[in-house]
Amino acid sequence: MKPTSLSTVFILLLLFVGCSQPQNFDILIKNGEIVDGSGNPSYTGAVGINADTIAAVGDLGDATGSTEIDASGLVVAPGFINMLSWATETLIEDGRSMADIKQGVTLEVFGEGWSMGPLNEAMKKEEQESQGDIQYDIEWNSLNEYLEYLTNKGISPNVASFVGATTLRINKIGFEDRAPTPQELDSMKLMVKQAMEEGALGVGSSLIYAPAFYSSTEELIELCKVAAEHDGMYISHMRSEGSRLLESLDELIRIADEAGIRAEIYHLKQSGKENWDKFDDVVAKVDSANAAGLHITADMYNYVAGATGLDASMPPWVQEGGYDKWSERLQDPEIRKKVKEEMTTPTDEWESLMQAAGDPSKILLVGFKNDTLKHYTGKTLKEVAEIRGVSPEETAMDLVVQDGSRVGTIYFLMSEDNVKKQIALPWMSFGSDAGSPATEGVFLKSSTHPRAYGNFARLLGKYVRDEQVISLEEAVHKLSKLPATNLKIKKRGSLTEGNYADIVLFNPKTIIDKATFEDPHQYAEGMQHVFVNGTHVLKEGEHTGNMPGRVVRGPGYIEK
Repeated sequence: MKPTSLSTVFILLLLFVGCSQPQNFDILIKNGEIVDGSGNPSYTGAVGINADTIAAVGDLGDATGSTEIDASGLVVAPGFINMLSWATETLIEDGRSMADIKQGVTLEVFGEGWSMGPLNEAMKKEEQESQGDIQYDIEWNSLNEYLEYLTNKGISPNVASFVGATTLRINKIGFEDRAPTPQELDSMKLMVKQAMEEGALGVGSSLIYAPAFYSSTEELIELCKVAAEHDGMYISHMRSEGSRLLESLDELIRIADEAGIRAEIYHLKQSGKENWDKFDDVVAKVDSANAAGLHITADMYNYVAGATGLDASMPPWVQEGGYDKWSERLQDPEIRKKVKEEMTTPTDEWESLMQAAGDPSKILLVGFKNDTLKHYTGKTLKEVAEIRGVSPEETAMDLVVQDGSRVGTIYFLMSEDNVKKQIALPWMSFGSDAGSPATEGVFLKSSTHPRAYGNFARLLGKYVRDEQVISLEEAVHKLSKLPATNLKIKKRGSLTEGNYADIVLFNPKTIIDKATFEDPHQYAEGMQHVFVNGTHVLKEGEHTGNMPGRVVRGPGYIEK
């Protein structure tokens, strides 16, 4: 047999290449504007998905898909990361995560001071008794058990969490205003270690509120040292966002430095008109810390109002011991007199959001537990005080007692100019600081902050398209790869081959928030498709009913 000539081999190779079949994927998203999360310029291309994974990105030629989506006119981007989510209860009620899925959120990150574990029996009993519109049995103890409870139940987005420093303190110390004993601190550190090995992202604190307010800097450093050993992050609602903002930032930087840990500022803001000019000093401190080798970042929501409770208008000492003790004290005439005086007297000893708002007309009441008080929903504290014929301070105290809760409250605190300047900061990502409700059922029993329905769409519509504060590519980077990198989450945050297929498709010309302070229960518009772990969750703007959400674990996770 004659040996094959070189020319024959060449012809055979050409025939082989010519006859090779185009790639075929489970799902092919084609003709879209690819914004991959890196911050690099967008381009027209395609994304191929196999199972739960991005199999290919770019110019995929004649590729086909068992399911094909023509993304002409749409942006194709990584799923968005909600750095501060309070969907801990709304996902129990409704796993679809309607408000956030309709904005492209594929990962909810919990743990602002309070986390859903570790819980002891007393904590579980108290949490059960304090439930409002959403009622559920607490079937878990550890934070990991809670996250797995959600995914076993069925949820559309992925979930992750910090372990809460407040939760650790209540677990071992209760609501007392004192330092932990050495034994108690050791127990708290052991709980951090367990949580980190089970996948927690780090330690979260909320130092404006009792009992977190009672924690010393040294206590937090000790907890953070354990998280740092597992490559975790410290993330904090700092002691002050107003009169002592700069001092509180110094504390966060000190904790990061002495614990050897990355740190993030929750919902960075300058609260109260007299503090709006502190923006440049805040940026200078963060930039200086980063230049010195630390890793300091921040997140924010895109509104001039924050939301919390009436507890943020009262001194921490009156809240020591938990809600029952707080309520009891507020019914003592002498204590009420003292509380009212402190509520109206400027101080650097604690953070008063009532004083930061400047006027009770800028305090909106949105969340009542007691049905007999729900008719006040949507009214300002000033309006309710006038209806009742007593001072705003007395009204606030009375409502806390009568409602059996801290009463959900919106405070108008910030400058729109500062909001825009913060959005442009290179180390800024985004969090709603809210649940993920739906425009139906139990969620309509109470009002909410519009950020629950609009935070992410507002960035892309108002601040990117309409006001051009930052580019589309930069916005997507801040919603995806930046937070994923900060958290050291693997295989998420960018349209990269081998990453999990958390992908969103939206119309850049129409995406916008619709929720308002007057009428917050309105979905954002413009998000067309959302994939979570390769599963179609939002299709042509409508929820498919699919629940593919998983637990996303931090860098210290040890598989058992």
